Amino acid sequence: MSHTILLIQPSQQADTRTYCDYESVKDCLEGVCKIYEEHLKQCNPNLSTITYDISQLFDFIDQLIDISCLVFQESTQSYAPHNKVWLKENIYIMLKRIATGGNAS
Repeated sequence: MSHTILLIQPSQQADTRTYCDYESVKDCLEGVCKIYEEHLKQCNPNLSTITYDISQLFDFIDQLIDISCLVFQESTQSYAPHNKVWLKENIYIMLKRIATGGNAS
């Protein structure tokens, strides 16, 4: 369990910057997926079921002005920064584990 802070800026306006904190990297990755799902629900309020594939999720991440996370490192008692590429790689690994019936952690 590594405390993780997700930093997001959806548009150019500085006042759209926000953050979320999670108890683990896994929770953060799931949080990014939930943020996208909420975005889809807002864009498609009349749909009862929302489906998407990983390429659509990655396109959403790429369209954000900024998204990154800070993961607490016990050994140095500091936070290590990670960018969009790292987030997408780890989301891919997590979703692949889920799809193959493995543990997502």
